[in-house]
Amino acid sequence: MSSRRTAVVVGPLVAASFSAVLILSGTAGAEDGGPASSKGGKAVEEAPAGVRLTTLLPERISVDNGSEKTAITATVKNEGSKESGKVRLLVVGFDGLTVKNVEGCSAIAEKDLPEGSNSGFACPVGNLAAGASKSYAVEATYDLGRTGRICLPVQSGDGKRTFWQQGPVPFGTANPSPDAPATPLLLGTDNKPAGPGGRELARTGPARDLLPLGAAGASLVAAGVAGMWWSRRRRTGRQEG
Repeated sequence: MSSRRTAVVVGPLVAASFSAVLILSGTAGAEDGGPASSKGGKAVEEAPAGVRLTTLLPERISVDNGSEKTAITATVKNEGSKESGKVRLLVVGFDGLTVKNVEGCSAIAEKDLPEGSNSGFACPVGNLAAGASKSYAVEATYDLGRTGRICLPVQSGDGKRTFWQQGPVPFGTANPSPDAPATPLLLGTDNKPAGPGGRELARTGPARDLLPLGAAGASLVAAGVAGMWWSRRRRTGRQEG
């Protein structure tokens, strides 16, 4: 069985952490403003007492219609009253949204990506003080002829537990503007390609091939999930190995 389906094993993490929000060169409108949001997120496994981990994504991003480049700020926050202990943030792309780089983070090997995803990075957040947050500049591309989703799990430093997961949550627009320099996309909105003359949504295989993503998205945000996406795959990989 492919290791892509049975395990998520992230390679050595880049030691340097990145806390400032950067404006990436060569990308379209890093952000159009607007508040950050935890839309599409939910606690998965219970965090240590006094620790409350969440993530935030911009409510709106902008995609260059020519290069398909965009920039996203991914933020992890400890809203609790105690230090988090060592944690890490994963930034994973799905469908038309491909994560190209996350400053201070290391790429997840293709064979270790979760089923249904196309790209991912692991960020060594370290210990977050109570009320503290850390933001990462995400460089990505977005195929506007498809839907696109992003996922932000927050795990223990060793990756054995996932305390919070935002997504896979879509960015998109119901009013594409193919003739404009850039297209604004809203968080939590499924993308609709341009109408007559525009590109159709891409189909990547039989309908059954799309089920794992839908099932993952639903189960990851369901309350009381015991065997969640990431930790389950690690356990399965050890058993089969």
